[in-house]
Amino acid sequence: MADIKKRNAMPTLSPNIRAHCFEEVAQGYDEDTAFNEAARCLSCPTAPCISGCPVNIDIRGFIKKMKEKDIEGAYEVISKSSSLPAICGRVCPQESQCESKCTLGYKFEPVAIGRIERFVADYHAANSKKEVTPVAKNGKKVAIIGSGPSGLTCAGDLAKKGYEVTVFEALHELGGVLLYGIPEFRLPKSVVKGETEKLRAMGVDFQTNVVIGKTLTIQELFEDGYKAVYVASGAGLPNFMGIPGEDLRGVYSANEFLTRCNLMKAYREINDTPIMKGGRIAVVGGGNVAMDAARTALRLGAEKVYIVYRRSMEELPARKEEVEHAIEEGIEFRLLNNPVEILGYSNPENPRDPKNGTVKGMRIIKMELGEPDEKGRRRPIEIPGSEYEMDLDTVIMAIGTSPNPLIKSTTPGLEVSKRGGIVIDENGMSSIEGVFAGGDAVTGAATVISAMGAGKLAARGIDEYLSKKE
Repeated sequence: MADIKKRNAMPTLSPNIRAHCFEEVAQGYDEDTAFNEAARCLSCPTAPCISGCPVNIDIRGFIKKMKEKDIEGAYEVISKSSSLPAICGRVCPQESQCESKCTLGYKFEPVAIGRIERFVADYHAANSKKEVTPVAKNGKKVAIIGSGPSGLTCAGDLAKKGYEVTVFEALHELGGVLLYGIPEFRLPKSVVKGETEKLRAMGVDFQTNVVIGKTLTIQELFEDGYKAVYVASGAGLPNFMGIPGEDLRGVYSANEFLTRCNLMKAYREINDTPIMKGGRIAVVGGGNVAMDAARTALRLGAEKVYIVYRRSMEELPARKEEVEHAIEEGIEFRLLNNPVEILGYSNPENPRDPKNGTVKGMRIIKMELGEPDEKGRRRPIEIPGSEYEMDLDTVIMAIGTSPNPLIKSTTPGLEVSKRGGIVIDENGMSSIEGVFAGGDAVTGAATVISAMGAGKLAARGIDEYLSKKE
């Protein structure tokens, strides 16, 4: 019988094992546990949890099916709103979205909505024999730039309406940030591939190694017969602090570090991927990307890994679960600390010394929290005279990313904000008629589920735009 007060725990690999391998940490519910967790749901008439979901999944509806032990029925409910349930169930911050609205959570622990969603998606992938049937085409071509969560969501929604959808991906594999940015131990590549193959079966065409702005321009897409274009190119331009030493060898952006590991498969011992694998490593930042980079570095054989973050644990923006996993694995948090300089080797007596110009440490100043800033977070303030040095071999900057300026620079008339994001209206259309945009290309780096929500908005906007145009 379900314990209504407490949610069912997620089985995980032991920290002693997972810190040295890339196997998925969260192992997933089994059938009995998933049914037991679903039984905790109060089936609220108002279903407030749905209001917390950026893609408006009928949460009450799919959990009702789970209470009836109809797993495929639950999957059908989810898939009406989400094209990527196996991904959402793993990486979406449910604790701050749907689960934060759960009525049960006001008194006890909320229903583990994300964990049930993951179970349903995984069960369907492993057991369903039902083949996807493409919808009859309506003769209208739509181009989507980028195969990340926003682009894939938009592609799926438009394919269901009969549009001839082509997704153009700059890299040689599909998935965007889902593939190159999120480590195997959090989101297995096989899961991403399974979701993209479902879209292919729906009739979506994928073109890889196509860099829009170089290989083709948006104007050329229209000349090729596309009636609308959706820009979902993400935010792949890394940010840096602007401190001395960021140009030293051994300094990575988190984007580059994770791409080398995930896309170039540095996690496989047989691959000779150029990446720093050993020594003492510091990751600067406190978000999910920082946790991913730190935990990846540990698995690649780092002697010691530090998280250096200028605020306290209370302000840490990463998911609580990821922080807990990092601590369990032995990663050390240097909180209320901020780098002021990255130090490098220099041997003037031997200019040919191979260590010259490589990282040897970092100079850090301690911080204290002052008054709240414009976002409500307490502003970090330097403590005079508190500087100290850390001995390091590698520094990874995980302080955010911005939209790549390539599309803007090759698309005359495309309006962007001061931060480089494409400006759109309430329907997702940009300043150029027929060109829509969404996800990180508009907002800068955000969550997978918010990018998916933008993809759904754009799909509706494109459908309405082309229907009116006809």
